[in-house]
Amino acid sequence: MAALLRAVLWSPGPAAWGRPLHRLWCCSGQDPRRWVGSRPPPSKKKPPGTETEKFQMVYRFDAIRVFGYLSQLKVAQTALTVVALPPGLYWYSQGLMTFHSLCLAGGVTGFAMTMLCWMSHFFRRLVGILYVNESATMLRVAHLTFWGWRQDTYCPVANMMPVTESQDRPQELFVRIKRYSGKQTFYLTLCYGRILDRERFMQVFGMLDKLK
Repeated sequence: MAALLRAVLWSPGPAAWGRPLHRLWCCSGQDPRRWVGSRPPPSKKKPPGTETEKFQMVYRFDAIRVFGYLSQLKVAQTALTVVALPPGLYWYSQGLMTFHSLCLAGGVTGFAMTMLCWMSHFFRRLVGILYVNESATMLRVAHLTFWGWRQDTYCPVANMMPVTESQDRPQELFVRIKRYSGKQTFYLTLCYGRILDRERFMQVFGMLDKLK
């Protein structure tokens, strides 16, 4: 997965990706909440008490829209291989396909499904954008769904485990962010992501300078 991340980041710049990807992720620097495209992004409702508060963006990983595109592409590719398997069984029963070809088709389908589960497990936990509300009590994590669309998850700041309490270091490719309660884990990259508001970021995740 680290090799995939580096390949994406070394690919042509945002201008080359912009046209096919602008429907997948918010692409306006002025209003990051705005989405382009006819399909609304799935998002969880704001927790009580934060409906009227504004959320300040503190971290952004621009390549997340590329991973959203890859996720959707992988879902479509897997669906095509699964749909092609029943006709293969029929052709084999009619003597139009050899057993070796049928096994090959089944192997390709199984491999595609395995890769989809593996990639989706990581993509759904890769952080695209982090927001903190004005009172610094709620963290909003923008990440991907299984289908490659954006989803927002709200986490109380008091329940977030600082990076200083984990074994991860900011210099590593991925840093895990966890809650004290619950098993949900997200991954963010400080090497390639941008911390836009360092003060608010450290209010949630601790003093990163101590880990260097």
